Amino acid sequence: MGIDVGTQGLRACLFDLDGNMAAEASTGYPTQRPKASWVEQDPRAWLNALIASVREVFRKSSIPARDVIALSYACTSCTVVALDERGLPLRPALLWMDERARHEADRVTATRHPVLRFAGGREGKESPQWMIPKAMWISDHEPEIFARTRWIVEQTDFFTFHLTGRWTVSRSNAAAKWHYVQERGGLPYDLLEELGYGHLAEKWPREVVPVGTKLGTLSREFASASGLFPGTLVVQGGVDAHAAQVGVGALTPGAMALVIGTSTCHMAQSRSPVFADVWGPYDGPLAEGTFTLGGGQSTSGSVMQWLLENIFGGKFSYQELDALASQVPPGSEGLIALDFFQGNRTPFKDPLARGGLWGLTLRHGPAHLWRAFYEAVAFGTRAILENLDRHGYHVEKLLAAGGGSKSRLWMKIHADVSGRPVQLTLNEEPAALGAAIWAGIGAGIFKGYDEAIARVVHRGDVLSPDGALKEVYDFSYHKYVETYERLKSLMAEMAEFEERREMGKDGNSKEIECK
Repeated sequence: MGIDVGTQGLRACLFDLDGNMAAEASTGYPTQRPKASWVEQDPRAWLNALIASVREVFRKSSIPARDVIALSYACTSCTVVALDERGLPLRPALLWMDERARHEADRVTATRHPVLRFAGGREGKESPQWMIPKAMWISDHEPEIFARTRWIVEQTDFFTFHLTGRWTVSRSNAAAKWHYVQERGGLPYDLLEELGYGHLAEKWPREVVPVGTKLGTLSREFASASGLFPGTLVVQGGVDAHAAQVGVGALTPGAMALVIGTSTCHMAQSRSPVFADVWGPYDGPLAEGTFTLGGGQSTSGSVMQWLLENIFGGKFSYQELDALASQVPPGSEGLIALDFFQGNRTPFKDPLARGGLWGLTLRHGPAHLWRAFYEAVAFGTRAILENLDRHGYHVEKLLAAGGGSKSRLWMKIHADVSGRPVQLTLNEEPAALGAAIWAGIGAGIFKGYDEAIARVVHRGDVLSPDGALKEVYDFSYHKYVETYERLKSLMAEMAEFEERREMGKDGNSKEIECK
């Protein structure tokens, strides 16, 4: 069983040993946005969603719970939770896309600590989305909650405890979001001391565990609640994008997983550290002795959902808009969109970047807007690929995964814009499949990634770039980059102005308990 804990909901998937899905079920949960850059969820909703989804899987499949050999889980990162001794939340979780801790992130960056380059890339720039800035924010802005907090961990570690009773940190998450670097001693306790936040270490688990490692059998309490068999093996899970990278088989140098969901993650492997303007090189999140490079866009599928609901009023389906947009010429007849609805992760690393659209005329309609934002996300991917190229890592092909990969139009636009072939996969739910592969490795079903991928990952069509579109997409891409460069100071001024207005209305941030 592979469990994919996503931004909008949780999906439990049961696979046979050849990667075919026997049954799946999903359960959604709400997201709260109390301020412009704040995004929160109730961790209890995740547990309820897992129990509901697992029970529905067994109802659909009629497969006995005893026949589930092992399970693992792929979670959003860095979604930070503050928990009491029993693992219960003291406040809503700070979702991965929450950007409130940008001032704390700037303080981390200012240390110029050597570990920062292994997550923050060439310049060692800290993201406000990561563990240390978010934990600093809770400590500074909600001291009473912080004092009552026993554990500050990620969503992944929250599930580990509730499934097994153990407190661990997944190396997948630690390398990507906690500055875990093995050659520098593991977790960065000296960085915490330098920042004056050594007390944070007391709230972190000490055991860092690689993905695919046996953790033990399922707790009787959770087995009873979910209908799973108590003897089912639980295997260490990790970051959803890392799981999807495994689920599409993008583990050889030059192959990049293009995982498009609410956001987009661009994951690639390297045998040596590459310092560019993407996240990483993460030290061994998937396997010892390899480095993972992680580009990303904070909003992609979420932008399309926003258009669908807020601009088009739900009058169209995704399929209808794709059909209409396929009739619009490449370049969207002069529209340039910016996809930075929740800042830019990479390569600009700008939490104050914002979305935009220009070039509108009375000729433009919904299909033009739809295509323009499809192209904007593809331009963001191209910016990441070009940055990697400049720093010595060349991506030869993209292996697509996630809900966005179901749009053949969007994937073809990615191929045409990037100049790289896009390989589709036939497996549904690649993040859940990647988690199931971790479960299979932990259970000894597969000797390692090579055997597992050869057996369970099934390839689909390859979409090749159309050279005839290079000129129009080169022009539009450069306008996309230039638009950001010209507007970034205005975006920053506006974001900071709105932040001051929020503080003026509310005063200092208030404690919000998770009831």
